[in-house]
Amino acid sequence: MIHDPETLRDRAATALLAARARTHTLTTCVDEPDLTAQHSPLMSPLVWDLAHIGNQEEQWLMRAVGGLEALRPEIDSVYDAFEHPRAERPSLPLLAPAEAHSYVAEVRGRVLDVLEKTPLRGDRLVEQAFAFGMVAQHEQQHDETMLITHQLRRGPAALSAPPPPDTARGVVGPEVLVPAGHFTMGTSSEPWALDNERPAHHRLLPAFHIDTVPVSNAAYLRFVEDGGYREQRWWAPEGWRMVRENNLEAPLFWRHEGGEWLRRSFGVTQPIAPEEPVLHVSWYEADAYARWAGRRLPSEAEWEKAARWNPRTGRSRRYPWGDEDPRPEHANLGQRHLRPAPVGSYPEGESPLGVRQLIGDVWEWTSGDFLPYPGFQAFPYAEYSEVFFGGPYKVLRGGSFAVDPVACRGTFRNWDLPVRRQIFAGFRTARDATPEEA
Repeated sequence: MIHDPETLRDRAATALLAARARTHTLTTCVDEPDLTAQHSPLMSPLVWDLAHIGNQEEQWLMRAVGGLEALRPEIDSVYDAFEHPRAERPSLPLLAPAEAHSYVAEVRGRVLDVLEKTPLRGDRLVEQAFAFGMVAQHEQQHDETMLITHQLRRGPAALSAPPPPDTARGVVGPEVLVPAGHFTMGTSSEPWALDNERPAHHRLLPAFHIDTVPVSNAAYLRFVEDGGYREQRWWAPEGWRMVRENNLEAPLFWRHEGGEWLRRSFGVTQPIAPEEPVLHVSWYEADAYARWAGRRLPSEAEWEKAARWNPRTGRSRRYPWGDEDPRPEHANLGQRHLRPAPVGSYPEGESPLGVRQLIGDVWEWTSGDFLPYPGFQAFPYAEYSEVFFGGPYKVLRGGSFAVDPVACRGTFRNWDLPVRRQIFAGFRTARDATPEEA
């Protein structure tokens, strides 16, 4: 916990400015027609995301924290994500790109003044600069959403980044044993953790094995070429229906041409990289692969124990590598690269049990539904998590190359519908330990 107000202000300002720099990149690298177009009915126009970011910042930091008069109250409903599903957002009276950029800049200027004047203590909304951290995370989450839109858009490449380093070496084996026992799941102490990550609570798990690395393109290709998309026995009923109705035969953005498999990524088509984690697969595809491989998806609790639990101390850490914030040698985060690193990379980010790439590279599907932890309390609003509990949503953990460190930690929970393929999702598999192994 940070107790010095100036250190807290610096941390909040740094997070807000980093998010805005990324937003600027994502909304200035294409022309106005690409900003206002809807590139997929699954996604908003980029200009909607831009103004929505500003509107949320205005509502939470200018108004709720700063007590300032509303700047653009008439657009609140236009940028209410619950009032307008994505498919209908292009028909709304959206701010034009230049006006949206001006609006978010004006909001940000006032918010930085609010940050300077706000005592970061007492009220739960501002304690440890929570509201400022929440808004920075919100913007980074929409930056990832906008990056997904860039992946879906047709046309020449608009973004570029160097390839991730290939640091794969010294992987101990294909899987590791996680011993039976209790561990602490979730958090009650992480200052900027969101409500669905709370509170910390004890979980008892039997022994299990989990993959040391995410499933690679090469491994997934064996499933494809073994007829995995033609064999009903591997699929959940809803997943098989999805495959048949959409004539699926491989992950999204893959195509077979000239005797090889190619993948389109941000406007560039190349042969699939066999050593990289498979990407753009739905929960149903991940589940089918695991069945085909004679394994299963890990539960959310199993994933978190493998990522955070230190068998030497019995303590759950903030990240697999320890309690310090992510550095570039730990994980592939923050859009530094536009693709996952080869499986087995980032040995500096390895967990105490020898599991790699649990943070960054690809979101990882888990087997479980999105449900509250024991003792959950909605904060600061029910629409962030509570309204999604108990529905059809599956949990993803760990973050992707498109996630900023501020919105990624060992307790962070993401969720989506099991049919979703456009997100930067992959997976790893698990299995129960036999009595002899345990």
